Amino acid sequence: MPNPEFDYIITGAGASGLSLAYHLNRAGLTDKRILLVDKGPKTANDRTWCFWEAGDNVFEPAIYRRWQCLKFRSDHIDTVLDIAPYVYKMLRGQDFYAFMNAWLAQQPNITRQYGEVRAVEESESGARAHIDGQWHTAAWVFNSIPFHKPAQARQHQSLLQHFRGWVIEAPTAQFDPQTATIMDFRVPQMHGEARFVYVLPLDARRALVEFTIFGPALLADHEYHSALQTYLTQVMQLDDYRIVEEENGVIPMTDAPYPSRLSGHVINMGTAGGRTKPSTGYTFLRIQAQAQHIAHSLMKTGTPIFHESSRRFKLYDSILLNVLAEERRVLDGSRVGGGKRVFEELYQRNPAWLIFKFLDEETTLPEELRVMASTHLPTFSRAALDVVTRRFF
Repeated sequence: MPNPEFDYIITGAGASGLSLAYHLNRAGLTDKRILLVDKGPKTANDRTWCFWEAGDNVFEPAIYRRWQCLKFRSDHIDTVLDIAPYVYKMLRGQDFYAFMNAWLAQQPNITRQYGEVRAVEESESGARAHIDGQWHTAAWVFNSIPFHKPAQARQHQSLLQHFRGWVIEAPTAQFDPQTATIMDFRVPQMHGEARFVYVLPLDARRALVEFTIFGPALLADHEYHSALQTYLTQVMQLDDYRIVEEENGVIPMTDAPYPSRLSGHVINMGTAGGRTKPSTGYTFLRIQAQAQHIAHSLMKTGTPIFHESSRRFKLYDSILLNVLAEERRVLDGSRVGGGKRVFEELYQRNPAWLIFKFLDEETTLPEELRVMASTHLPTFSRAALDVVTRRFF
């Protein structure tokens, strides 16, 4: 068997690929030859990751803003959430890339290459990657490029989380920098979709305002623009502002299984490996958990092993997706606003720290029963029955 050129090849240098490289060396694998491949250098602020966390993470120096006070708002709710011991954090793409670029420059065992990855597959020495017309071999390939989408079947539920965000700047102080709004449902609701805005103040004059939808289909560009403009002028009553930055994105929300392996020695990571939380779209900390498990298992055994969600949490995700996708929550005979009502009930009837702990898959069974009891039980019971029926009949 020929010796591979590298011990590990990492294809895709976004959050997943960069995080894995970082955790591999932190775990003590600095004697391993690592090839890190991406299309080109990343320096722009192309995305923003937000997440709640109790304590610090290894990228804490790159965190841009933190909030210990969160609000939930709708037509008849305006409440400050009890999130302790959690802190809500914002990590900007440009800060994460700058942190990683500086760190990578000090890692002699990691080779960076920019080019087009066309394929990854098994090889005699383990695995290989086709980059700009040339094959490179390794013992293992860790891939975050979505070569294959999960197969959709009757038993699976899928939605899209799609959003458009503006960083705006007002001429005078308009925002409380200590308080962020995690969900504001004071926007027109359509059918069973959940439509909301979150507002993350960067200082007294600047904030990221993001219009988000959990729904089956994307909107036209002008619809996102109109929704943001209407929210700023009519809900926030802010007429004088300028748009400093704009971001948009689409996150899959599905319980269809992404392949964790493309082959025996090709491991999928990040969204391509199913690390996006199906019911929320949150990914960043789940990527960190996966990368840590892979790094530690490689250090101990030479074989990558990573954490999978338990079956019961996968079931909870499927049930919530079913409620939203099938527009099951009905209000006064109408499905319009049903998605909004689901989240209103969750945040009205539970402390936010419990919801965060539940979504982080760290709750005990009694805590999970408490969350379930706070929902509209007939709606969620029908969804649970449908999920089970789809899977087994």
